[in-house]
Amino acid sequence: MDLELLVNILDLAGTFAFALVGARIAADKGLDYGGIAFIAAIASLSGGTFRNLLLGERPPWVLHTWLFAGVVIAVLITLVIKRTNPVGRFVLTLDTIGLAVCSVSGAQFALTHGAPFLAAVFLGLIGAVTGGLLRDVLCQVEPVLLHRETIGTSCLAGSLVYVTGDYFELNSGFVALSAGLVVIIVRELSIRFDWHLPKVGAR
Repeated sequence: MDLELLVNILDLAGTFAFALVGARIAADKGLDYGGIAFIAAIASLSGGTFRNLLLGERPPWVLHTWLFAGVVIAVLITLVIKRTNPVGRFVLTLDTIGLAVCSVSGAQFALTHGAPFLAAVFLGLIGAVTGGLLRDVLCQVEPVLLHRETIGTSCLAGSLVYVTGDYFELNSGFVALSAGLVVIIVRELSIRFDWHLPKVGAR
């Protein structure tokens, strides 16, 4: 498969995953159709937007309007199913895949636009977690990023693996796959075993 086509498919998959989680959370909070669509768009597109702006580039959805297809599909699925209960395990898995895709693509995008090592690592993290953070804040939910499931840790680890592999000029496909798997494994283990970073005053 052509590399560019594969990247586009992964970007669309990541956008869809984040949009679906955002739409489900918005529906659970009782938002109307417009609110659900807005949260889905924020959750799926703001990470890449913020990353690109920090690099002095146009947002990805300006350059690739087909990304909105993932948002529209996610919103339609949410409206058709009409479920308002909290997201289940399957949706969390989709969210994890989205984090993996966006961590890798964010770090890769930063490197191709001249970002140095550490900046590329943190831009990969920013691209992956910003949408979920804004989603939770707008839905008045305690941000998952800030208190459980090591979302930031998993994305940071995956981004670091990708940038390190690129620095040593390893095979790009192998590095991208390895970095994505790191994100998925760390996140899934943290959900299964209730891992989180230490908290001040915790016993």
